[in-house]
Amino acid sequence: QVQLVESGGGLVQPGGSLRLSCVASGTTFGIYAMGWYRQAPGKQRELVATISGGGSANYADSVKGRFSISRDNAKNTMYLQMNSLKPEDTAVYSCMVLGYWGQGTQVIVSS
Repeated sequence: QVQLVESGGGLVQPGGSLRLSCVASGTTFGIYAMGWYRQAPGKQRELVATISGGGSANYADSVKGRFSISRDNAKNTMYLQMNSLKPEDTAVYSCMVLGYWGQGTQVIVSS
């Protein structure tokens, strides 16, 4: 059974940084694309960033230059380094692969 577990969320001041992790289990994910999504209160879920099995990354315009997605295939883990955080980045962040979703981790950016 595929399972995804996110961690690393929390409360941070504007301009701060957080690093999210997504650990996958149940199969080997090294060849599959993975992605980070977020959903803010009252809004639809949106794509934040994706990364291919080979490491090619794509980002939403709203996070380009501030967020960085990466993966460690040996550890079945994907990361999202978030810098220069803004209040509008506040959301529940979830990872997805092969149509499976994690439970999400809350990020709150507030002073």
